[in-house]
Order: sequence, then structure tokens, then C-alpha cells
Amino acid sequence: MADININETEFTSVDINEFFDSKSSPKEDNGPVDTGIVVFTEQQRTLIKTIHSFLLDSNSEQLEPFNKRINDLKELASAIAAFPSLLERTNLTGGMRTPTSLIDSLINSNREGDTTLQLPSKATLGKGFLVAKLHTFSSLEKIANSVKLDPKLVSQIHDETISMMFLLLAEDVYLNLIRDSSLSLDSRRQLALSLLLLWEHRADQNISDISPVLQSVWKARTRLAPAFGTMMGTSELIMISFQMDDTWADFIKTKLGDKGVNQAMEEFLFGISSEQILKLKNILREKGIAAIGRNEVSTFLGTDVKTNVGEDYRDFYQQYSLRRDNARARKRLDLPGPHKTLEDYFISFVMEKNREKQANDNAVKTLAANEE
Repeated sequence: MADININETEFTSVDINEFFDSKSSPKEDNGPVDTGIVVFTEQQRTLIKTIHSFLLDSNSEQLEPFNKRINDLKELASAIAAFPSLLERTNLTGGMRTPTSLIDSLINSNREGDTTLQLPSKATLGKGFLVAKLHTFSSLEKIANSVKLDPKLVSQIHDETISMMFLLLAEDVYLNLIRDSSLSLDSRRQLALSLLLLWEHRADQNISDISPVLQSVWKARTRLAPAFGTMMGTSELIMISFQMDDTWADFIKTKLGDKGVNQAMEEFLFGISSEQILKLKNILREKGIAAIGRNEVSTFLGTDVKTNVGEDYRDFYQQYSLRRDNARARKRLDLPGPHKTLEDYFISFVMEKNREKQANDNAVKTLAANEE
């Protein structure tokens, strides 16, 4: 295995006391807490400080619960920091653990179903921290809206909340792809390292770059009105795709011809399972109906399905989790239909492109060095 450069990705821990004036701050401690976790990014710190200043001047009754919530996150991060690092050699009660042995165990695992009890404690606890942080920023958005702060500021808080949701999603995607034997071993090792870094720091530069793209695609999906049966809407999304991020457009051009990607795209776009899409096509064909709208889908399928969702991050994650669970079940039972989600395919595509670029850059450097 290639050497793992843990220091390639650096994060800065944050002293949360920096956010507050001394006369109105969360409870003091003995100094900064080095948690290893990115408690708040620079952008998040700025947003929190802005809201705190406003509450201090104009809405003091909300200041105390605001301070408490920030302190709660700080203390949670401190507690998680007490658990052994996933990026260092550690002598545990069950034996020695290294980053390499942890990566090997992730790649070689053939366990099905929920693997929560097989994951490191720091990974499970860190996920709880991220959910708590996400809920905090969702509350901050409500506060900012209620006191009519600058809409630009509200939008920035919303975007930060969305980015946290994508970090939750990324953890699932990494676990799916690490176990995908159709990917190269090098790719799976790189994915496993990315997962370890995410677990350790609760931040991921890959996903920070990818989440705005997926968010834009989701917004486009909510605004389309596909005609079920003819599958009109897919072409609209493709046309929109070419006006969006170059990476997404490249993904569409390169991968949409693959059956699995195409089926995953249909599930993403129409909000129902591949099996329900096929059933609906057959029903409409038998009845001689060309197409129906979203509000008619439940009637024709004979079951209540939610196809019309908004831009709320909870809707996105719920829809994703349904598609994820269906894909895992198909793979486990070797059933027809997509065995990965659209997010799996896209994130895998982006990371493979990054690997190719890195390899090409290294080759150019080597060639230049040899010519000197």
C-alpha cells in the first residue's frame, strides 16, 4: 500500500470564546480546546459572530440560549476529542490499531446491514456532533429570518446548513464505494482515507467542492415538472446540466449512457423507486395513457408516494436515504435496478477525475525533474 500522508489535509481547531465579548460570553475554561474537529469554519465563525452581535444589541432574551447552544457544541467536541485519534497508531484494549489497519478493515469488510457497531466510537460520536451542529445552524437561520437580518446573511447560513447535510451524505457514500469491488483497490484506499479524515475532523474538502453542485442539481430537480410515463423531464434536466458546473456537465456526457447511472438519474428526478417507475410505465402503456403529472402517481400505483418535494435539506436527505437503502437491498439480493445512488456515481466520478489529475501532475513533475 502507498504511504498515507495524513498531514496533506490540515484543519485549524477553533477557540469558541473568540466569538464573544467578555461581558457576555459562554462559560470560561482554561483555554482553547484542541479537538481535532473543525468546530466551525472561518465562514461559520463570521456568521455566528454577526448573529451574536445583533442579539447582544437588540434581542437579549435570545442571547442566553444562543450562547448555551454554542457552548454545548464546544463541550461535545471536547468529549469526542478524548477518544483515540483515527489517524495515529493506538494501543486499544482489543489490540493495536493503525490508520492502515483501519483502512484494510473497511475495504475487506463483507458485512451487510447496519454497521454502526463495527465503526470506531469516534466516527459514531462525530456523526452526532455533526447532526447537532446542523440543527444549530438551522435554528440560527430561523433566528436570522425572524429578526429580518440581511437576506444575503440568511442565505449564507442556509448554505452552511446544506453543506453539513452533504457531509452526512458523504459518509454513507464513502462507505458504499469503499465496499464496491468494481472500483480499483487504489481508489477504494483513497476513499477510505477520505473517510478517516472526515471522521477525525468532521470536514471534507472533496465534499465542500461537490456539495454546491449537487445542491444546484437538486434545486433544478424541484423546479422541473416531469411527465411520468414519457419520462419527459430527464431531457430538461440534461439541458440544464450543460448550463451548470463543468464537472457535472462532464459527468452527464460521460456517464449517463451507463444503465446504472441512467436508472439512478430516473430515481433522483422522479422521486420514486426504479421498480415503481417500471410498474408505472407498464400501467400507462396498458391503459394507453401517454403521461401523467406528479399528483397522479399515487393513484396509479395504488400507494401513497411523495414525489413533490421542496428545497428543504431534510427532504433531500430523506429522498437520498430511501434511494440508498433501495440500492443496497438490490445489490444484496442481486435484483435489477440501480445498485448505487446518483450521488455515489457522481462522487466516485469526481474523485477518480481528481486522482487522474494528480497522477498526470506527478508525471509532469517527474518528467521535468528528469530533464533537468
